[in-house]
Amino acid sequence: MSVQILPAVEALARLAIPLGQSGGFSTVIDARSEDEFAHDHLPGAVNWPSLDNAQRIVVGTMYKQVSPFEAQKRGAAMVAANIAQHIERHVVDLPKSWQPLIYCWRGGKRSGSLALVLGQIGFKVTLIEGGYKAYRQAMLLDLPQRVAPLQWRVICGPTGSGKTRLLQALRAEGAQVLDLEELASHRSSVLGLIPGQPQPSQKHFDTLVWDALRQFDPRRPVYVESESRKVGNLSVPEPLMLAIRASPCYALELSEDERVGLLLEDYDFFVKDRDFFSQRLQALTELRGKAVVEKWQSQIAAGQMDVVVRDLLLTHYDPTYASSLKRNFTQSGQATPLRADNRSPQAMQALARQLVSL
Repeated sequence: MSVQILPAVEALARLAIPLGQSGGFSTVIDARSEDEFAHDHLPGAVNWPSLDNAQRIVVGTMYKQVSPFEAQKRGAAMVAANIAQHIERHVVDLPKSWQPLIYCWRGGKRSGSLALVLGQIGFKVTLIEGGYKAYRQAMLLDLPQRVAPLQWRVICGPTGSGKTRLLQALRAEGAQVLDLEELASHRSSVLGLIPGQPQPSQKHFDTLVWDALRQFDPRRPVYVESESRKVGNLSVPEPLMLAIRASPCYALELSEDERVGLLLEDYDFFVKDRDFFSQRLQALTELRGKAVVEKWQSQIAAGQMDVVVRDLLLTHYDPTYASSLKRNFTQSGQATPLRADNRSPQAMQALARQLVSL
């Protein structure tokens, strides 16, 4: 039997090697339940529950209401059956050289059971000492070390100026890009939710950010948007936020008409669903007053979407953004201007090529 227990810090170091390559792991297996896995998991992990959601409830209830001994007997039967299914589905065709990394929550019972069987088969198995909990502690300690050596370049610009489009164009040109809104599944404003795309948990957002950071080359700049501390309901990790706010900036400029057009395109779900748009504007009542919000809602009902978007830009978003930028981004006053001819992909691509060539 070959089962190695590895401290979380060492496991993180080996995870820098892509899965399947020499010196790394073949597969990362999360032995926790589906809900635990969805809340957060190691990058690239697959979910092989030792106990699924329903079974955890059964065992937990028995543990409290009957006895720990009876619960462990019932749980052992369930775990054994689940492991047998995982082996049938995923393992029977694997070569002996397959080397999985396995973890559960903390104590190692669920991951240890799976590791024991796989080790007895003859696979070289590694367990994370302390499980997911130890991994998260190690990851949070490692995150500032990933931030520090990177050269940040901050794309600034008021709402609708095309910051996200420019980031996408930069990525297409081969530049290194950290798109926090993409990772957070949110467009970072009171109207920034994306229908049908729930945000990840804070823990999984942290993992996604760390995973992105560890793949960047410190010798090349990383482009990022001038985000606030929160992207929807999620907080940007503090070491990253401080580094971004102290970095050189570019000021993206786009005409007012183009900005209105861009927002109508990017937020087309509001255009298609006027009731939804009106409902979301209720969140601005405290800031802008009931009369102003009701005026916007009347204009939406009348189909005057462009009028509302323009007014939102000029009276709400622009003043708020300008104040925040000046207060938080120390080099924004010396930002290099970037003028986009229009909102088209071609115009953003031209700007991206200009930046990459510098």
